Amino acid sequence: MSMQDPISDMLTRIRNAQKANFVSVVMPGSKMKCSIAKVMKEQGYIESFKQEMVDKKPVLELQLKYYQGKPVIANVKRCSRPGLRVFKKFNEIPVVKAGLGISIISTSKGVMTGQQAKLQSLGGEVICILS
Repeated sequence: MSMQDPISDMLTRIRNAQKANFVSVVMPGSKMKCSIAKVMKEQGYIESFKQEMVDKKPVLELQLKYYQGKPVIANVKRCSRPGLRVFKKFNEIPVVKAGLGISIISTSKGVMTGQQAKLQSLGGEVICILS
Protein backbone atom coordinates (compact mmCIF):
# COMPACT_ATOMS: atom_id res chain seq x y z
CA MET A 1 0.00 0.00 0.00
CA SER A 2 1.37 3.41 -0.94
CA MET A 3 1.50 6.35 1.43
CA GLN A 4 -0.72 9.26 0.35
CA ASP A 5 0.89 12.04 2.39
CA PRO A 6 4.48 11.30 3.50
CA ILE A 7 5.01 14.73 5.12
CA SER A 8 1.92 14.30 7.29
CA ASP A 9 3.25 10.85 8.23
CA MET A 10 6.57 12.46 9.24
CA LEU A 11 4.86 15.05 11.45
CA THR A 12 2.64 12.40 13.04
CA ARG A 13 5.65 10.20 13.82
CA ILE A 14 7.37 13.16 15.49
CA ARG A 15 4.24 14.02 17.49
CA ASN A 16 3.75 10.40 18.64
CA ALA A 17 7.44 9.91 19.50
CA GLN A 18 7.49 13.02 21.66
CA LYS A 19 4.32 11.99 23.48
CA ALA A 20 6.04 8.67 24.27
CA ASN A 21 9.27 10.50 25.30
CA PHE A 22 11.39 8.76 22.67
CA VAL A 23 14.90 10.10 22.09
CA SER A 24 14.80 9.49 18.33
CA VAL A 25 12.37 8.61 15.59
CA VAL A 26 13.05 6.73 12.33
CA MET A 27 11.04 7.12 9.13
CA PRO A 28 11.35 6.63 5.37
CA GLY A 29 13.49 9.40 3.92
CA SER A 30 13.11 11.81 1.02
CA LYS A 31 14.62 15.11 -0.12
CA MET A 32 11.59 17.08 1.11
CA LYS A 33 11.61 15.45 4.55
CA CYS A 34 15.35 16.11 4.81
CA SER A 35 14.77 19.78 3.94
CA ILE A 36 12.05 20.07 6.59
CA ALA A 37 14.34 18.41 9.16
CA LYS A 38 17.12 20.85 8.24
CA VAL A 39 14.83 23.83 8.94
CA MET A 40 13.69 22.24 12.23
CA LYS A 41 17.33 21.78 13.31
CA GLU A 42 18.31 25.34 12.32
CA GLN A 43 15.40 26.72 14.36
CA GLY A 44 16.20 24.54 17.40
CA TYR A 45 13.20 22.19 17.33
CA ILE A 46 15.28 18.99 17.00
CA GLU A 47 18.79 18.04 18.13
CA SER A 48 20.01 16.53 14.86
CA PHE A 49 19.06 14.39 11.90
CA LYS A 50 20.76 12.01 9.52
CA GLN A 51 19.70 10.33 6.31
CA GLU A 52 21.25 7.05 5.28
CA MET A 53 20.59 4.13 2.95
CA VAL A 54 19.25 0.91 4.51
CA ASP A 55 18.54 -1.95 2.09
CA LYS A 56 18.86 0.51 -0.82
CA LYS A 57 16.11 2.74 0.64
CA PRO A 58 16.61 6.16 2.25
CA VAL A 59 15.92 6.28 5.99
CA LEU A 60 15.71 9.52 8.00
CA GLU A 61 16.46 9.51 11.74
CA LEU A 62 15.65 12.54 13.90
CA GLN A 63 17.07 13.11 17.39
CA LEU A 64 14.26 14.81 19.30
CA LYS A 65 14.83 17.70 21.67
CA TYR A 66 13.42 18.11 25.18
CA TYR A 67 13.65 21.03 27.63
CA GLN A 68 13.14 20.31 31.35
CA GLY A 69 11.54 16.98 30.47
CA LYS A 70 8.99 18.46 28.05
CA PRO A 71 9.16 18.27 24.24
CA VAL A 72 10.36 21.41 22.48
CA ILE A 73 7.70 20.92 19.78
CA ALA A 74 4.47 21.63 21.66
CA ASN A 75 2.23 21.71 18.60
CA VAL A 76 2.71 20.68 14.99
CA LYS A 77 0.03 21.17 12.35
CA ARG A 78 0.00 20.21 8.66
CA CYS A 79 -1.38 23.11 6.59
CA SER A 80 -1.06 22.13 2.95
CA ARG A 81 -1.99 18.58 2.02
CA PRO A 82 -2.37 16.66 -1.24
CA GLY A 83 -6.14 17.22 -1.38
CA LEU A 84 -5.94 20.93 -0.55
CA ARG A 85 -2.75 22.81 -1.35
CA VAL A 86 -2.28 26.09 0.53
CA PHE A 87 -0.21 28.74 -1.27
CA LYS A 88 0.45 32.19 0.18
CA LYS A 89 2.10 35.34 -1.14
CA PHE A 90 4.99 36.67 0.96
CA ASN A 91 2.80 39.29 2.64
CA GLU A 92 0.12 36.67 3.52
CA ILE A 93 2.43 34.15 5.26
CA PRO A 94 0.97 33.41 8.73
CA VAL A 95 2.71 34.60 11.89
CA VAL A 96 2.65 31.75 14.41
CA LYS A 97 1.97 32.60 18.07
CA ALA A 98 3.14 36.20 17.66
CA GLY A 99 6.58 35.06 16.46
CA LEU A 100 7.12 32.30 19.06
CA GLY A 101 6.47 29.55 16.50
CA ILE A 102 7.45 29.03 12.88
CA SER A 103 5.77 28.18 9.64
CA ILE A 104 7.70 26.06 7.14
CA ILE A 105 7.29 27.20 3.54
CA SER A 106 8.31 25.52 0.29
CA THR A 107 9.42 28.29 -2.07
CA SER A 108 11.14 28.44 -5.44
CA LYS A 109 14.43 28.95 -3.54
CA GLY A 110 13.90 25.88 -1.33
CA VAL A 111 12.30 25.05 2.00
CA MET A 112 12.58 27.78 4.64
CA THR A 113 10.76 29.42 7.52
CA GLY A 114 7.99 31.91 6.90
CA GLN A 115 10.12 34.69 8.36
CA GLN A 116 12.98 33.96 5.94
CA ALA A 117 10.53 33.85 3.03
CA LYS A 118 9.11 37.25 4.02
CA LEU A 119 12.60 38.77 4.18
CA GLN A 120 13.34 37.48 0.66
CA SER A 121 9.85 38.48 -0.60
CA LEU A 122 9.05 34.88 -1.56
CA GLY A 123 5.69 33.20 -1.41
CA GLY A 124 5.05 29.49 -1.60
CA GLU A 125 3.29 26.46 -0.22
CA VAL A 126 2.73 26.49 3.55
CA ILE A 127 3.82 22.99 4.56
CA CYS A 128 3.30 23.08 8.34
CA ILE A 129 3.26 25.19 11.48
CA LEU A 130 5.39 24.44 14.57
CA SER A 131 5.12 25.98 18.01
